[in-house]
Amino acid sequence: MDTNAFFNLNNLTTDDVQNLAGSAADFLMGNGVLYRSKSSADQVEHAPFMLFPTPYPRKLFDQAKAVQKDFNELVHKVSLDHEFLKESLQSTMAVDKFMGRIYEMYEQIRKEGIAQPISLSLLRSDYMIDSDKPTFNGDVNDLKIKQVEINTIASSFGCLGSKLPGMGSYVLGLQGKDIPVGSRQLPYNRALEGMAEGLAQAWEFYGSNKAVVVMVVTDDERNAFDQKFLEFHLHQRKPRIPLFRRSLSAILKNGELREDKKLILEGHEVAVVYFRAGYSPSCYNSEDAWTSRLMIERSKAIKCPTMAMQLVGTKKVQQVLAEPGVLERFVSDQDALRRIRATFTGLYTLDEGPEGDKTVQLALQDPDRYVLKPQREGGGNNIFGEDIRTTLNRMTSTHDRSQFILMDRIRTPTIMNYIVRPEMDAPALAPVISEFGTFGVLVSINDKILISSEVGHLMRTKSIEHQDGGVASGRANLDSPFLVE
Repeated sequence: MDTNAFFNLNNLTTDDVQNLAGSAADFLMGNGVLYRSKSSADQVEHAPFMLFPTPYPRKLFDQAKAVQKDFNELVHKVSLDHEFLKESLQSTMAVDKFMGRIYEMYEQIRKEGIAQPISLSLLRSDYMIDSDKPTFNGDVNDLKIKQVEINTIASSFGCLGSKLPGMGSYVLGLQGKDIPVGSRQLPYNRALEGMAEGLAQAWEFYGSNKAVVVMVVTDDERNAFDQKFLEFHLHQRKPRIPLFRRSLSAILKNGELREDKKLILEGHEVAVVYFRAGYSPSCYNSEDAWTSRLMIERSKAIKCPTMAMQLVGTKKVQQVLAEPGVLERFVSDQDALRRIRATFTGLYTLDEGPEGDKTVQLALQDPDRYVLKPQREGGGNNIFGEDIRTTLNRMTSTHDRSQFILMDRIRTPTIMNYIVRPEMDAPALAPVISEFGTFGVLVSINDKILISSEVGHLMRTKSIEHQDGGVASGRANLDSPFLVE
């Protein structure tokens, strides 16, 4: 498929592009795909987006969807295996103070006794296309998806991203193309409905009609509308469920943990605590924030995620799971093993010892082949190219390198598309690459899985000038896949 010809990129005038971008921005504003402005919390702007839906191979789209339930069940089993988490993370936690604090709290709760055996996970597994070809011209042969990471806490943009297929259909319609959402090229994206349903189901499992859902957020959250859509849709699903958006400090100030382990916030019993914050050191700007997190973890409220599940989402666990023979500890079904392993790329330990020494030499010899990844979420944390050499060479101890893992750099073919961002004077035609993620919902009680499903997807696309980062970190742009055979 000649995508340039299909989207008419070569024949669009500057006015054509401006008019299409303006209409697309109006569509997004009208459908609530909004960000709070950097300049003022009282002002909003449309989220950054790609003007046209980006071509994406159907076979890889289907593959990512098919493996999501396998990953749901894998991370669930890993979260229950204390010895595996301890063994996998002990070296990393010793040098990563933030994740070490999370791990210490996890150990504390485990020893005290878990008050709530039911847990909820809203997950997102992210992939990039791997290929020897520098550009994508519509030929889907020899293309593979490789997993970038699996997000177990604060998996965002499912709600705003679910509106992008509609925008894509609208823009193509303005060009005279009749491609509705739900057609073979523009699939539905049910991420919003699926995640809201997961929250509602967890609330129902808690068993109190008067209880509330609490979403943990930051005080200066720009991505509030992605979060508010969940609240609105939860209300449509079951109007009686109130959802409070509160910071960790506000929860501590206005909440209490009763002797029966019920969490009470502003006079309301809390059924579910959904963390959209708490994944990075910046979320804990005082000791009160840590005290609040501990109070929540000790309670009977259903956590999304539990601390154990947050630890499963670390890059170190991802690396250990890719080692030969490790998956078999958790997965016995041969088809599931095959589906999961097919998404793995090269992952290497940096722990002290011969294997870690070997990894360092690989990175120093050819840093452009790899990505150095710390145990952080939120985008903009990974290290590339000569910065890998600089980072490794300035370490004063081999012990320090355990806070990272090394991953093969996924070589994604580029395609041309227009980037539209509020801070840009005009849309920019650029070679771009995409990251595709699938959302999963998991509800469990102890080792029993009650609900496991794949519920939608997210595509983020960025200029090849930016090696790392997500929408929230200011590099990627919301997008929707245009499926090609």
